[in-house]
Amino acid sequence: MSELRVVISGGGTGGHIFPAVSIANAIRELRPDAKILFVGAEGRMEMQRVPQAGYEIVGLPIRGFLRPLWKPGNVGVALDYLKSKRMAKKLLRNFRPQVAVGVGGYASSAALGAANSLGIPTLLQEQNGYAGLANKKLAAKAAKICVAYEGMERFFPKEKIMMTGNPVRQSLLDSKVTHEEALQTFGLKSDKKTILLVGGSLGARTINESVMRHLEDIRTSGLQFIWQTGKYYSEQIAAQLKEQGKPDNLVVSDFIADMGAAYRAADLVISRAGASSISEFCLIGKPVILVPSPNVAEDHQTKNAMALVNKGAALCVKDSEAPETLIPLAVETVKDSFKLRSLSENVLKMGYPDSARVIAKEVLKLAGAE
Repeated sequence: MSELRVVISGGGTGGHIFPAVSIANAIRELRPDAKILFVGAEGRMEMQRVPQAGYEIVGLPIRGFLRPLWKPGNVGVALDYLKSKRMAKKLLRNFRPQVAVGVGGYASSAALGAANSLGIPTLLQEQNGYAGLANKKLAAKAAKICVAYEGMERFFPKEKIMMTGNPVRQSLLDSKVTHEEALQTFGLKSDKKTILLVGGSLGARTINESVMRHLEDIRTSGLQFIWQTGKYYSEQIAAQLKEQGKPDNLVVSDFIADMGAAYRAADLVISRAGASSISEFCLIGKPVILVPSPNVAEDHQTKNAMALVNKGAALCVKDSEAPETLIPLAVETVKDSFKLRSLSENVLKMGYPDSARVIAKEVLKLAGAE
C-alpha cells in the first residue's frame, strides 16, 4: 500500500477547525499510517487548537482584506497573500501530498490555490448555507465539494457537489452522561425543565442582554437555566448580577468545557446559528431557539437557521428582537412538551451522522488510496 499524505487547510474560527480535525481523525481511522499536515493562518485559533488535537500545523502570514477594499492597508494584505501562496507552494512540493482538503478561511485560499497550480486534487468542505469567499474562489478547480445544505448549486458546479453534512466534535456524540448525571454536574434538580443559553466561547452580546433584561422572569419561571456568558462579557455580567441579585435557578459560567454534559442537561437550547452548532443539534436531536448573529458575512447565519425553521426543526428570533422576546418565548416553549418533541423529531431528520467518515472516504478516493 503506497504512503498516504494529506494536507488540510483552513481555520479562523471553531466552525472551520472542528470539521477539519474531525476529517483528519476519520482519515486516520481509515488509514492509521496517513501523514497529515495542517496549514493555517499565523496568529489565528487553529495554530493552538490543531496541535492540541495531535496534528502538525504550519502557519502562513495570510490575513483578510480590510473593508472597504480601497483602504491603503490592503496593499500589505495583497503582498502577504502572494507571499503565503509562494510559501504554500514550497511547502506542498516538500510534503508531496496526494490530495489537499480546504475547509474555508484565509489559509485555505492560499494553500489550495497552490495545490491547484501544482496539479494536486482538491476537496472543499463548505459548512454554511451561504458559501464562503475562499471556497467560492476555489470551486472551479476543485474535484469534489462537500456541503451541508441543499441548494448549494447557486455557488458551486452541480456535478461536483456531494451532500455530506458537517463533521462535528466526536466528544459530543460519544458522551455517556445521563440527563440526571448532567444536571448534577451543574448542581441542578431533576424535577425542573432546563434551558441552556450559549453564545460561543467569546459570548453573544444580545443573548446576554436578553438574560439581564429578564432576570425577574427567570427567577419566577419555575425552570432552571445554564448560561454561558463568554469570557469577553464575564466580568461585566458578574458585576451586574452582584448589583441586581442573581436568581438561584440561574447557573452562570464564562465558559463550559464539557458541552456534551451541558447539552444532555438541557431540555431546550438557545444558541447562535453557526454551522457547527446547528450540525450538533441535528445529531443530538436537541430542540433549539436560534438567534443568528448579524455580524457575519452575507448574513449566512440567518440562512443556516431558516433551513431548519422551514422544516419545523428549530425556532428563530431576530437578533434585534431578542432582548424583548427571547426569554419569554423560551419559557413558553420549554413548558410545551408537544412542541419540544416535534422540534426534536424534526431536527434529528436533518442530521448526517457519518459525515466525517464519508468525507474521509472521498479524500482517499481522490488520493487513489482507497
